[in-house]
Amino acid sequence: MVILWTIGDVNGIGPEIILKAFSSFKNSSVRFVVVGSYKAMTYYANRFGSDIDLIKLKGMADLERLDPSNSQLPVLDVHKSLKINPGSISSAAGELSMLSIETATNFCLMKRAQAMVTAPIQKEAIAKAGYSFIGHTDYLSYLCDVPLTLMMFNDRQLNLRVMLSTIHVPLTKVASLIKQQGLEKKINLLTASLERDFGIRSPKIAILGLNPHASDGGILGSEEQLVIIPEIKKLQKTIDVHGPFPADAFFGTKSYRHYDAVVAMYHDQGLIPFKLLAFNTGVNLTLGLPIIRSSPDHGTAFDIAGKNLADPTSFIEATHLVIEIAQAHKKISKTETTLP
Repeated sequence: MVILWTIGDVNGIGPEIILKAFSSFKNSSVRFVVVGSYKAMTYYANRFGSDIDLIKLKGMADLERLDPSNSQLPVLDVHKSLKINPGSISSAAGELSMLSIETATNFCLMKRAQAMVTAPIQKEAIAKAGYSFIGHTDYLSYLCDVPLTLMMFNDRQLNLRVMLSTIHVPLTKVASLIKQQGLEKKINLLTASLERDFGIRSPKIAILGLNPHASDGGILGSEEQLVIIPEIKKLQKTIDVHGPFPADAFFGTKSYRHYDAVVAMYHDQGLIPFKLLAFNTGVNLTLGLPIIRSSPDHGTAFDIAGKNLADPTSFIEATHLVIEIAQAHKKISKTETTLP
């Protein structure tokens, strides 16, 4: 099995958490490849006094000629001109981060790798590089040519999963987007992922309300009565789905423990409680792609970049998750091919 690690923004903590993560996987039978910049990985390895043996690849074909053990960390170089300045925003770093994602995605689509884990990118840097994408999720949707992708945050230790109905949009647009897009397709996609990726049969799903107190019967807003409740009733014909629940009480009473996944209506509604509960161990999984992709649930952390202070736990957890999902897919494929 081959897992690709994209380097992220090289002026952030991406290279550092990759180096630290690799040390914890040295006894793994999985092969890991960094997609990004050999120069940047070498720079940080030297800066932090790492003894990891980095080896430069010109192409994925070079991987087959290497020692099959994880004694070396291969780096697939996709960018030539680069100045490294920890903690700074640069268009070159933004361009490299996006080229790394594109390269890794293409290798996954071609089945040359089984999954990818992406280190954090910096939105202003990618904008300076001329990209109009907001972040990983919409860029991956474009590269894979899929109409619907969703962000689900997962913590293996707490068995907590939170999916966002809307992602990186202003709060003023959330209500109209929920009315326009509805929930049915998103819940169906979530259910399919829980069954296929996590092996959960007939998953139980909780849906949070949009308004305070889930609108208190329509007193504090109309979205629950007009959109959310009717869609829940429709979905209940085929899916074990419940709600809408007031978001504050739901997490405050730890009601999430009784469900396989929770659907939040907007970014901060889901991620504030998730990160309070699982900041170091939580990860992001993209649903709706034809490939497996996860990432740590933190950003580039420019304030500590280059200081050897970054915690790699979330990146390690994301790697464990994609390995488990890839193994689950392989098992399903074997079962499907043996059926009459």
